[in-house]
Amino acid sequence: MKIAIISGSHRQNSQSMKVAKHIEQSLLNNHFADDTWIFSLAGNPLPLWDESIWDGDAEWKAILDPLSKELSSCDGFVIIAPEYHGQVPAALKNFFLMWKHELSHKPALIVGVSSADGGSYPVAELRMSSYKNNKLCYMPEHLIIRHVESVLNDDPADNKADADAYFRERINWALAQLKEYAIALKQVRDSGVTQTDKFGNGM
Repeated sequence: MKIAIISGSHRQNSQSMKVAKHIEQSLLNNHFADDTWIFSLAGNPLPLWDESIWDGDAEWKAILDPLSKELSSCDGFVIIAPEYHGQVPAALKNFFLMWKHELSHKPALIVGVSSADGGSYPVAELRMSSYKNNKLCYMPEHLIIRHVESVLNDDPADNKADADAYFRERINWALAQLKEYAIALKQVRDSGVTQTDKFGNGM
């Protein structure tokens, strides 16, 4: 069982990456995954999508082929989305334009991140528009880590104790579900019913 964690923040040393690292340790420590892979969009490492991506452009292949291999090897995903001006960060939206088969019919847990009481708009945006052609399957459950600076820190003195305990427990509860969705959806993929060139894109 391999789970990828996509940290959607543009910022270096972001709170989203802090959350990503905590989730990685939770996956491994609780045996929800045997292997993990974190991919950070800090610094916006992917160029903006253009149509040459589908024409086998050599520059695009050099960028995307190693990532495609990693994504294809994963059984599920955690998508971490901080709220930028009430929206999903541009680099994360761009990320979803790149893939077709690598994410298809695999489960994903959305994790919103907010410095205050926000974080719900990116969850709604991802559920509405980021899955259609890549066919990623978002779980019904999601997380929003609010007041993120005061939770999930390595030093307990930096955490608000009650909130920190709540989020740690709820993260584990959601990751346990992600594991079971990953097991179930592998059976769906293995059945062959999802494999078609005729209906490659969503409606």
